[in-house]
Amino acid sequence: MAAAAPPPPPSEAHIFLPEATPPGDTLFTRIRLATVADVPHIHKLIHQMAVFERLTHLCEATPESLSATLFPPSTPPPFTSFTVLMLELSSAPFPPPAAADPHFSPFLKPVHLDLPIDDPDRADFRSNALDVLGHDVAIGGFVLFFPNYSTFLAKPGFYIEDIFVRECYRRKGLGRLLLSAVAAQAAKMGYGRVEWVVLDWNVNAIKFYEQMGAKILPEWRICRLTGDELQAFGRINL
Repeated sequence: MAAAAPPPPPSEAHIFLPEATPPGDTLFTRIRLATVADVPHIHKLIHQMAVFERLTHLCEATPESLSATLFPPSTPPPFTSFTVLMLELSSAPFPPPAAADPHFSPFLKPVHLDLPIDDPDRADFRSNALDVLGHDVAIGGFVLFFPNYSTFLAKPGFYIEDIFVRECYRRKGLGRLLLSAVAAQAAKMGYGRVEWVVLDWNVNAIKFYEQMGAKILPEWRICRLTGDELQAFGRINL
């Protein structure tokens, strides 16, 4: 009886790996110039910032006073006086601008997240921008800044009065986007620097600013005249 033929050599196994899946969620961001229609959101953001900074007792701003000072009838061109940039967030890409803005081109950037963000106040912060009315676009934060001047550099710069990102959107790189927009505008205009202050107990913010290359200047102190003291000092005969 003939010996049985040896079994055929094992064929090369084909292993099928699942295709790489994208991150859990993509958040589309846009940074644009604010308009007077954004004042209700700016006011709410300022109030949330005052709560976070434990300074609600100092917050006197109203929608009416913000409208009158940030968007007066003869509003100066952007970046020559008080300027506000709004951070908008959407689950879908933003539409292309209908017309180019001669002062500022909006920043558009997708942010990839592991999980979707639950925004319990999304309805209260729905964007009022005309090109996204009726869409699910929320305001996530803002930055307010204005020109200052450095005599040492003999150059103008920007001073950031406020930068704020709503709590549910923090630690996602969105504050960095707002700061980058201001820094990019300063560099574009040939300005010498961008400055702002930070509360000494906000160690997370201080660490973040240092990591991005900002220098913390502990030897400087803020001096401020306001309220009755300002009025009294202003009455001194020179």
